Amino acid sequence: MNTYSTKQYLKIVLLLLALAIGLFSLYYSNRMVVKLSQEERKKISQWAEAQELIAKSEPEQDISFYAKIVESNSTIPVFLADESGYLTYRNIDSFLIRSKKRLDAYYLELKTETQPIEIKITEDYSQYVYYDESSTLKQLKVYPFIQLGIVSLFVIVSYFAFSYSRRSEQNQVWVGLAKETAHQLGTPMSSLMAWVDLIESDKSFANEESLGEMRKDLDRLKVITERFSKIGSTPVLSPVDIGMQLRHAINYIRIRSAEEVIYVIEEIPNHLMANINVPLFEWVIENVCKNAIDAMDGRGTITINCRLKGDTIIIDISDTGKGMPKALFKRVFKPGFTTKKRGWGLGLSLVKRIIENYHKGHIFVRESIPHKKTTFRIALRQS
Repeated sequence: MNTYSTKQYLKIVLLLLALAIGLFSLYYSNRMVVKLSQEERKKISQWAEAQELIAKSEPEQDISFYAKIVESNSTIPVFLADESGYLTYRNIDSFLIRSKKRLDAYYLELKTETQPIEIKITEDYSQYVYYDESSTLKQLKVYPFIQLGIVSLFVIVSYFAFSYSRRSEQNQVWVGLAKETAHQLGTPMSSLMAWVDLIESDKSFANEESLGEMRKDLDRLKVITERFSKIGSTPVLSPVDIGMQLRHAINYIRIRSAEEVIYVIEEIPNHLMANINVPLFEWVIENVCKNAIDAMDGRGTITINCRLKGDTIIIDISDTGKGMPKALFKRVFKPGFTTKKRGWGLGLSLVKRIIENYHKGHIFVRESIPHKKTTFRIALRQS
């Protein structure tokens, strides 16, 4: 799975997770609200019953137990009223108590919107209990919506963070790609310009040998153009002998490397066929080897091993360079990552894109021993 697909997948997972949290929160909170509401109704019914027993009790009767039940209600706002209006109240917000107008309005609101509990004092006289939800119950009703808001904010922030990260990565890719293009074109163009200057200064240089060298530079420009033209489009893959192509790519790099860089090609089985795009595959080998040369500071040994494991072609490219800690194994493929003073950290990022996006293979750091060696592994499906 490539980086873009991974981020899209993470976005979907994040959205589904947030939705699941929100739905579960609403469901669980609703259950708690219903349960607490039933408990409060039961508690007020007991409170009303205690009030009725107190009202009907004889003067000498012990009503301390009923009084305790009345006093135990310390959370639920309640009015005890008759036909003339409210007689007493409990647990009413102090803000309402300070104004009789607000208190009366609150009582009328409860009287209009709630079903009272009737206390039958005598055959001709009844009292009524009007009650509201406790502050705890009201908060519990609001809580899931607050939680949903927080989760939504988290999702939005995460989405923009992912989007910004992707845009930043794309910007690094495009800047690096432009610089890589200039770098790739620079060598053959400089060579061609030098040949043109020589021919203009001395016509005797216009011989078959110089023309052959110029053709090589033009062929190199053609290869570079073909490579960059395939970035962003779907390249054509065809069955190719990987061993033969590896040797060709390594020979090309060897000629252009310093004498202090030694290439060792271990035995490669013949006729290992894989569907590849030759110019892009050569670019991969070239970039991995250039990375190895930089890691060795231009002096050391690069070993290439190719073998078949099951139906997978394994290519190991090892160098005797500085190595790297395990924490950098994945970061080295990120656009913009580089340990060099000069460079833009695009080579290995392009390598990963070419192998995994275009060739449906896999590339990773197999092992790295600091100050001793590093091995990059490329895995391709045999055709």
